[in-house]
Amino acid sequence: MQLVYNGLLKYDSQGKVVPDLAESYDISDDKTTYTFHLKKNVSWHDGEPFNAEDVIFTTNVISDPSYRSALRSNWQGIETNLMDDYTITFTIKTPYVGFLNNLTFGILPKHIWESVSPDKFYLTELNLEPIGTGPFKYQSFQKDSKGNILSYKLVANPSYFAAKPYISKITFNFYIDDNSVLEAYNKKEIMGIGGLSSQKLDNLKGQNSTQVYKFNMPRYFSVFFNQTKSVALAHDEVREAIALATDRKEIIDNVLHSNANEVFSPILDGMIGYSTDIPRKEFNLEKANQTLEEKGWQKNSEGIREKDGAQLEITLVTTDWEELTETAEILKTQWGEIGMKVTVNSFSISDIQQNYIRPREYDALLFGQVLGADPDPFSFWHSTNKKDPGLNLSLFGNSDTDKLIDDGRIEFDTEKRNSYYIDFQKKLEEENPAIFLYSPSYIYPVNKKLKGIDIKNLVSPSRRFSEVEKWYVKTKREWK
Repeated sequence: MQLVYNGLLKYDSQGKVVPDLAESYDISDDKTTYTFHLKKNVSWHDGEPFNAEDVIFTTNVISDPSYRSALRSNWQGIETNLMDDYTITFTIKTPYVGFLNNLTFGILPKHIWESVSPDKFYLTELNLEPIGTGPFKYQSFQKDSKGNILSYKLVANPSYFAAKPYISKITFNFYIDDNSVLEAYNKKEIMGIGGLSSQKLDNLKGQNSTQVYKFNMPRYFSVFFNQTKSVALAHDEVREAIALATDRKEIIDNVLHSNANEVFSPILDGMIGYSTDIPRKEFNLEKANQTLEEKGWQKNSEGIREKDGAQLEITLVTTDWEELTETAEILKTQWGEIGMKVTVNSFSISDIQQNYIRPREYDALLFGQVLGADPDPFSFWHSTNKKDPGLNLSLFGNSDTDKLIDDGRIEFDTEKRNSYYIDFQKKLEEENPAIFLYSPSYIYPVNKKLKGIDIKNLVSPSRRFSEVEKWYVKTKREWK
């Protein structure tokens, strides 16, 4: 929780990494040793002093497999050394340009958590009553009869090491669905909604009293092709035709109400490697049909194309989230225009993860991927991540593309790194392992009384609170 915990580093309103609990840091000439000098005026919410041992404890928890941390993969092979109470070094085996982004995780207080065994780590009440160093600290929460948390109250930390927050308390209320949270907002029971769906935006009442923030976030939605499961998708011309038959604008206008940007690769606008000069397969239905005709895909009496006894048909799997099911139906219609039969199946997110993504049991998967502040495509596009728990959902990659990704990870020269990622995207454009669709805006409506929100780039939803101490509701005049 960004309001309660601090990291060594944090993301500012521009989405850039800046010091947080760290006073400063140095990087060795060979880019493998990072020395961090910590702030000395920091206390935990219970009054105990913060120091380097808390950082060492937290990194040990993350890297220990018995704690099952989601961040563990980022900390394999990293040597951490305690130099003194306020100095730490991290040594990595090979240079990695994105390493600083790994240091934005929240630090835990050793004196509280060291007595909790790994098997109790996620069950302890300490998770509900956190002790951090952040601008706000835990006060109370409310549960219903089934144990579900209804509200969570935080109060300003009077001992915060940076500027004391202007707002004295923040209460989070939790709702079962969008309609419930909209009703609460319209009744003025709450002052903001985190991540409102584009489809619900028109249901906001009191537009004159609402400021709707729309932030760019490093995430995109795509259709990932599994060529090992589909005979049709194994043909290059089929994937190319599908790309040409995809009208992204129709999806963005009709499903997201224009609150998204078209994307043609996993490198988004504003990231290193983004370029409009890379060839794009823009919507061109005539060319899509021509591409299939030239390769011998002929329509049968039902209007479905066939070639060598194989029909042009796929099953498109997605989650039962309204935005994605509507997108899938539009794609079904669009691709039907080139003689493709598409069956859409939607499932719960847990079902998708367990029975389709993990075993890679799908022809095509409409799904989203959330990137970090750094554009490193390793987790999603390197061939070593083709199998679970990897996230290479198109099972894409070979030695050539892997080398481009690997070289980009260790290149600190921006211009050279940019060229690696441009060449990587050209390979994607040639092979069409996925159809990149859109990057949705993060929609954050708040009452206009709440001021001080100055975010340009949002790395993740929770990071909207990275400078919450600057938010305010009331102002007063002071005579000097």
